[in-house]
Amino acid sequence: MTTTTTPVSTTPPPPSRRRRRVGALVAAAVLAAGGLGAGLALALGGSASSASSSYDYYRSVMGRYGTGSMMGGPSGPMAGRFGYGWMMGGTGAPGWMHGQSLPGFMMGGSNDPGTVMGRLFADAPGPRISPADATRLGNAVPAGASRDRSANRLTFTTTSVRLVVLASPSMPAERFRIAGMVDPTVVVPVGAQVHVELVNADEDMAHGLVVTASGAASSWMPMMTAAPAFSGAALWFLGEETSAGMHTGKLSFSAVSPGTYQYLCPVPGHAQEGMAGTFVVRANG
Repeated sequence: MTTTTTPVSTTPPPPSRRRRRVGALVAAAVLAAGGLGAGLALALGGSASSASSSYDYYRSVMGRYGTGSMMGGPSGPMAGRFGYGWMMGGTGAPGWMHGQSLPGFMMGGSNDPGTVMGRLFADAPGPRISPADATRLGNAVPAGASRDRSANRLTFTTTSVRLVVLASPSMPAERFRIAGMVDPTVVVPVGAQVHVELVNADEDMAHGLVVTASGAASSWMPMMTAAPAFSGAALWFLGEETSAGMHTGKLSFSAVSPGTYQYLCPVPGHAQEGMAGTFVVRANG
């Protein structure tokens, strides 16, 4: 297939276009990280029946940028199948889709990707809960677990693990709250079936949760560099709170390999700022 390369201007765009570009690029990064079909469903905390539904939602997102934007609006080049394939990591994808940093003028200043993403996906499908219920769940000690506040550790002794994670419930600190603790070490036995309900408790920013390799929090953009340590151990992000409540999503995985991992927020910059904790899969005995 023959493609045409369009020259790219090196002049920084005005702030309004810059915000749109950031939102589109970060949204595309999430789609690319998650794959053609199920990736978008994971990002939104729901389930997709096919790649077609993912593409339809992609088109609806691109359509928000209007004619004349970098994305070209709902009928522009990036809204079509070619653009969708490019965004999904095709051979023509730029370096930022392979772990390199975006140009500073795209991500600097007030154009925080978490804010852009939170607003962009605020009305995405998915269950909601009230702030009061979120606070109650975020402070509760899960069944089968013991809490050690002095060590900031939550230890499960059962192979059925269910916990609630609140993302950034007390801004400006970007942190997780689990069982009333901030970014605690979570310990589960090897072979445990882990079920996590993530609640985005931030009123104006997107957050997600990924269990990945230890040390991955050093990456500025773990969406593109921090693969899930276990199949199903990623929910890339949830939109900001609306009048309908706080957006929630679930991820489930089997902790099949003993070792020390990290759980972190994959939204660009958040893990580097401290939104991460240790996840330990303990071997029998």
